[in-house]
Amino acid sequence: MGVSTVRSLLPLRADTYDRHWLHDENRDWPETNCYVDLWVELLHALGLDPVAALAFTVGTGFDGDQWEFFKPPAEDLREMYGLRVHEINVWRTLIDHIVLQLELGNLLTVEVDAFFLPDTAGVSYGMGHQKTTIVPQMIDIEGQRLGYFHNAGYHELAGDDYRAVLRIDAPDSSLVPYVELIELAPLRHPSLDELRAVAGRQMRRHLQDRPDGNPVRALADRIVVDLPWLAEHPERFHDYAFGTLRQLGAWASTTAAFAAWYDEAALAEAVTALNSISTASKTCQFKLARVLAGRQVDLGELFDRMVADWEIAARVLEAADGC
Repeated sequence: MGVSTVRSLLPLRADTYDRHWLHDENRDWPETNCYVDLWVELLHALGLDPVAALAFTVGTGFDGDQWEFFKPPAEDLREMYGLRVHEINVWRTLIDHIVLQLELGNLLTVEVDAFFLPDTAGVSYGMGHQKTTIVPQMIDIEGQRLGYFHNAGYHELAGDDYRAVLRIDAPDSSLVPYVELIELAPLRHPSLDELRAVAGRQMRRHLQDRPDGNPVRALADRIVVDLPWLAEHPERFHDYAFGTLRQLGAWASTTAAFAAWYDEAALAEAVTALNSISTASKTCQFKLARVLAGRQVDLGELFDRMVADWEIAARVLEAADGC
C-alpha cells in the first residue's frame, strides 16, 4: 500500500458542511467580504464562537473613497483565541507550504484568483478575474483536490482549477501571492464570560480609534458626487456597489449581530438602528442600479435615515460599559 498523499486538519466534507448562522440565506447580507466570511467559517469549524471576535467592526468607517473593507485584526484573534496570524515569505511552492503547515497543525490564508473557484459560480468562476482569499485545510496531491474555506462555507475544487489556484503551471517570473500563517497552538476555547470580557475590552479600544464625524454621511456625500461617473461607467456598477453600499450594509448587519451577542438588553437600540442601516442600504443599492438605465434617483431620504441610525448606534455603543 502506498503512502497517502492526502493532508488535512479537520474531518470536513464540502457536501455535508454546516455553515455558521451568520451566513444564513435569510439574512440581509449572507456574505460580507471574503476575509471576514472565511474567518467566520474557520472559527466555527474550530469549535469557536466567531461572533465574539466581531468587536472590531464598531470602529469601521469611510475612507473617502469607499466603506472600509473591515477585517478582523490579528491582535484581536490572538487575544481572544490564542491564534497567531502573520505574513510569510513564499519561497517554496504553494503545495509545499500548505502540506508542511498542515503537518505542523497550522493553516494558511492564500490570495488566489476567484476565476478558478467553483464556489463563485455565476459571479467570478470562469467569468472574471478577481482577487480573493481562501484557507486550504485539505490537499490531495495525487488526486489533485483541494478543500478550502472561502466566503460563506467550505468547498472543494479539483483538476484544472487545482493546478491554477496552486500556480502549478505559473511562470517563474509571476508575482507570488500574499500568504499568511495561522498558528493554531496554543488554541484557546474561552468560556462565555471570558469571551465577553475580552470582547468588551476590544470594543472599547476600537470605539476610541474610530475617526471623528458620521461616516455614513461622508459615504452618502461621496455617492452623490459619483452618480454622474457611475452613469457613464455602468460596467463598474457591481464593483462600485460592493465597495460602498454592500460593505456598509454588511458591516451594519455584522455589527448588529455582535452587539446583540455582547449585551442584547443594553444595546437593543443600537441593534435596531444597525439592522435598519442594513435594510436601507440594500434598498439604496437597488435604487442606485436605476442609474444604469439612465433614470434619476433620489437617495436623500434613505441616506438621512441611515445617518440618523448611525448616530443612534454610536451613542448607545459608546455608553456601553463607559465607552
